[in-house]
Amino acid sequence: MTDPAANPGVPPAQAPDPGFASTGLVPVEVYQSQILAAIRALPPTQLYLADAEGCVLAEDVTAGVPLPSFDNSSMDGYAVLAADLKGASEHSPVTLPVTTEIAAGDTGAFALVPGTAIRIMTGAQLPSGADAVVPVEQTDGGIARVAIRAEVGAGNAVRYAGGDAAQGETLIVKGTRLKPMHIAVAASAGRARVLVRPRPRVVVLATGNELAEPGTPLVPGRIWESNSYMIAAAAREAGAIAFRHAIVPDDPAGVLPTLEEQLLRADLLITTGGVSMGGEHDVVKAALSQLGTVTFQKVAMQPGMPQGFGTLGEDRIPIFTLPGNPVSAYVSFQLFVRPAIGALQDQLTQFLPTVSATLTGPLRSPAGRRSFLRGVLSEDKAQVTPLSGQGSHQIAALGRATALIVVPEWVVSLGEGDKAHVLVLPLSSADICQSPRAPLPVQPPTVHPAAPADRSKLRPQARSASRRSR
Repeated sequence: MTDPAANPGVPPAQAPDPGFASTGLVPVEVYQSQILAAIRALPPTQLYLADAEGCVLAEDVTAGVPLPSFDNSSMDGYAVLAADLKGASEHSPVTLPVTTEIAAGDTGAFALVPGTAIRIMTGAQLPSGADAVVPVEQTDGGIARVAIRAEVGAGNAVRYAGGDAAQGETLIVKGTRLKPMHIAVAASAGRARVLVRPRPRVVVLATGNELAEPGTPLVPGRIWESNSYMIAAAAREAGAIAFRHAIVPDDPAGVLPTLEEQLLRADLLITTGGVSMGGEHDVVKAALSQLGTVTFQKVAMQPGMPQGFGTLGEDRIPIFTLPGNPVSAYVSFQLFVRPAIGALQDQLTQFLPTVSATLTGPLRSPAGRRSFLRGVLSEDKAQVTPLSGQGSHQIAALGRATALIVVPEWVVSLGEGDKAHVLVLPLSSADICQSPRAPLPVQPPTVHPAAPADRSKLRPQARSASRRSR
């Protein structure tokens, strides 16, 4: 049996098992490459700091002045000349007259006369002539005179200008996804706005006459719609701004106008349902096939074999048509849509992190397809337990999963104790912002986007040049 710990991104042609035969399906990494080849990063825009969190920096942020910009006290205490405190101790304190007080924010010019002390607050500017601060805890806290009970060296409790960053030093590098601490750094550098690639706006639609809104009565033959809620939440988790559209009925004549209406507010469209291979009610596939810019393919994976991807409108807005089964839709999102959201922000780091873990139970997989089986990863990420209920419709089991167990195309079974590659599912948006790139071929295949189709088939949309501004 082939070692399942082998790189799950290796295409079937490189499978080490000589008995493996290609199925003619599109390999997962080839489909990923096709998608990324067609994605164009959103143009940079200037945003105020309050709106920039989660965006990707499109410029370096540098220090225009030294940080801090002046010498200041790091503690409440007394500014002194360190040489004046020679021999000071608990039993033999040095007493100095206090000439004035400097509060944080005072902008006056203060000078220390040798042999005196100045009361000073945390963050206040160090007076000229002083070279140290004595914490108030090492004194009697005097107002007119202060008894100092310890020697201090020059520089004690002093924050020197430029001690944090020198003028001109790069504080945040281009390509950083801005987190709260980055916002603080930019603000500390005096920046009110930054040049960023904004968070993509994602619109999610679910199609199907069998779907009912959660909270409404359920009749036989109907199910409560969950996909659009799940995928919109996953898009937000991946760093996008996501909007969920109401359920779209199985009406080919209505699907395309509905999608067109969303182009004004979308940087990326996602549909779920209506793309199976050969069904009579594949309304999404029927509506989009006429455009020529959306391609439907069978990808060598389980769940999620039927996939569709392309672009819509003059701005070539990417659209993903995901399968209707909820597990298929979720796995497809993590493998294909998440990296595309990153690419819209000019980042190729939005792949799920991969670990190698020991299986605690056996599992099976169909030959010729790469399986992504749901499992629970141990806290130390050393073991993974396959979940029962691996059907693509079994959403309850999906809710318990913390990982996807990857079984290569040439492997049909794994046993307890075998090693497997595992994709770690994000539990919060923080888990994926800087996650390492999932394995792909070292030199992915060169794939060119499909040539633009006759756009007359898609009604023109008046799209403002500033549509990507937030």
